[in-house]
Amino acid sequence: MAQGRHSATTTRGEQLLFLTDEQLRQGIELMFFAYRGFTADPDRILEERGYGRAHHRAIHFINRRPGLTVNELLDILRVTKQSLNRVLRQLVEDRLVASRIGREDRRQRNLFLTEAGRALEQELSAAQRRRMRVAFSNAGPEAVHGFRQVLEQMIDPELREQVLRSLEAARP
Repeated sequence: MAQGRHSATTTRGEQLLFLTDEQLRQGIELMFFAYRGFTADPDRILEERGYGRAHHRAIHFINRRPGLTVNELLDILRVTKQSLNRVLRQLVEDRLVASRIGREDRRQRNLFLTEAGRALEQELSAAQRRRMRVAFSNAGPEAVHGFRQVLEQMIDPELREQVLRSLEAARP
């Protein structure tokens, strides 16, 4: 039997449980090229403004959770404080992010997108939503469900429930 082909008696579920190293390598490559395509449009928009992907990630999560503290953003992004401070300083200076003193703890800084920040976030996410909408539409509902399951299973197990809860909490 040729590699990648399965007998007529093997179910689709059984095929997925016994992936070869080559099939896994192909999946890794597909993920690489999909991510490259997924980030291409936002990268162009960000580059025009002198920003990078770290700026995009910060803008995305501040938009999803207005009032997020710097420490919460550090926890989500898993970057160094120095790295995040550089990104936030630029976004604040460019008036895309507002940093406000916490109401309950004055040592905290709560982060909010400004009107300009929301406009940039909308432009960045619109490009990615277009790409995902086309891909999901072409793949069909069963594939969309399966894709989400695969992504969920790729999240570190100790973080999975926290991430899934935060997705649910962020729903409009």
